Amino acid sequence: MSGGAVLAPHALRDYALLADGERGVLVGPRGDFAWMCFPRWHDDAVFSALVGGRACWTVTPVGRFVWGGHYEGGGLIWRSRWVTEEGIVECREALALPSRPDRAVLLRRATAVRGDARLSVSLAAGAGFDRHGMVRLKRREDGAWTAALGEERMRWFGAGDAEPAEDGVHGHSLTLDLRLGAGESRDLVLVLDHGGDDSGPPPPERLWEATEAAWAERVPELAEVDLARRDARHAHAVLSGLTSATGAMVAAATTSLPERAERARNYDYRYAWIRDQAYAGEAAAAAGSMPLLDDAVRFVAGRLNADGPDLMPAYTVTGDPVPDESHLDLPGYPGGVDIVGNRVRDQFQLDAFGEALLLFAAAARSDRLDADAWRAAEAAVAAIEARHEEDEAGIWELEARRWTHSRLICAAGLRAIATHAQGRERGPRLLALADSLVAAAAATGVSRAGRWRRAPADGRVDAALLLAALRGAVPADDPRSRATLGAVEADLVEDGCTYRYRAEGGPLGQAEGSFLVCGFRLALAHAQAGDVVRARAVFERTRAACGTPGLFAEEFDVEQRQLRGNLPQAFVHALLLESAVRLSG
Repeated sequence: MSGGAVLAPHALRDYALLADGERGVLVGPRGDFAWMCFPRWHDDAVFSALVGGRACWTVTPVGRFVWGGHYEGGGLIWRSRWVTEEGIVECREALALPSRPDRAVLLRRATAVRGDARLSVSLAAGAGFDRHGMVRLKRREDGAWTAALGEERMRWFGAGDAEPAEDGVHGHSLTLDLRLGAGESRDLVLVLDHGGDDSGPPPPERLWEATEAAWAERVPELAEVDLARRDARHAHAVLSGLTSATGAMVAAATTSLPERAERARNYDYRYAWIRDQAYAGEAAAAAGSMPLLDDAVRFVAGRLNADGPDLMPAYTVTGDPVPDESHLDLPGYPGGVDIVGNRVRDQFQLDAFGEALLLFAAAARSDRLDADAWRAAEAAVAAIEARHEEDEAGIWELEARRWTHSRLICAAGLRAIATHAQGRERGPRLLALADSLVAAAAATGVSRAGRWRRAPADGRVDAALLLAALRGAVPADDPRSRATLGAVEADLVEDGCTYRYRAEGGPLGQAEGSFLVCGFRLALAHAQAGDVVRARAVFERTRAACGTPGLFAEEFDVEQRQLRGNLPQAFVHALLLESAVRLSG
């Protein structure tokens, strides 16, 4: 990007993710770093081309090319690959590990794999969602470029021969005509600092080696998984990349990517949802990944111990309240409107307490529940006792009602943690409370057909209700469980894809795409019911609904074969990982 040009975005299926736990980058097929917030997930973007800003960093071949790419096994090191008219050129890309909350190191290594290569390189960062461009731009004696980006500092190494250009509105940009002979490489390292650190990074080779070693340590081999093992490991890498040093995992790397064009369904998911964090922790426990499980327990326990019955559905990764919604002065991703913040901060979601207890029970099964987490479990139980009769927003964050799923998932959490509370004089009391919640749900939440329904005044089928049996609120062979599974299969599956519920007055797919997390739940439900063939078929159909780099959004538009919503959606990757583990063997 130079001269203030705005780079057109791609379809979401074409973006790859780089992440280091504290922030993430979306990489497009033109070698465009189109999205990145700094210093942390919920902070303002420094690359904003994804949502109509000018700020972007591109490394792209000159002339005609065909794009491809892949992740190196077991991590988030991405290789963009272009077949040009002269040969093949690659760019290896990563956010360096280990990471720091106040510093990001972005690595790019361009290599002429076959034949000579010519690439156009352009850097124009813009802090504060493009409000602050690159100012006080200088080239040091060692060839590194330095600049200020609002309160942040930028240093660019490996591009001493770049040329500056001035944009009267947004500061400066830098461009480089990079020519590589066959087999030749060039390392480009960009360092962003939140503070006054002016030191140079280690040599690129050391940065690459440290990043490779860190990913090898973070992502287990999953040797016991014989179903989609590569995708399961990739899902684990995504979850790890989205998890901060605080233990918090953001729901997605992005904000306000539309779920439906011009339907005002734009949300900011750069925060840590208690429910999503629990899903990731349970998947990690199933996979035997103790660090990821420990992170989830630590963050959820911290929030419960701090807020108790006033637990919010979501927090920033630093444990602070999510900001109120506001709009940006940017065009947004086509079909959407840019929004930061999330109205979820004002909601009460009862099921979050049940999911927290399920997470703690998974940790207890691995003997990883410490005293702080036990106190948090007791706080969750107390909150359920005090608030289970209140109306609340539920799993889908809708209008406040007495949602059947919320009561059942709390019952499941109580049963699970009661198993580990025996001898603490709490077990029988927890089981009695679970029984009363199931009875209350059954009194108003069972349809005439004998299946679970969404709410007392809402008789529709809801794929979330599969969790009642999956998580142990009621047995899998309970008639209500069997009827619910059959109803989801009959009413919410079309073209092999699973929807969360049927919108009023319209067919499946008209109001929203298929919900990928529900597809993996349906696969688990069939396996629990003993139909492994159907379980694997549903799993494979759902697994196929990803982009070229293997990333999942929240929804999949079946008719257009497009991803919808923010990217990548953490809880979809969590359920893929759990499903692959549980369906193996």
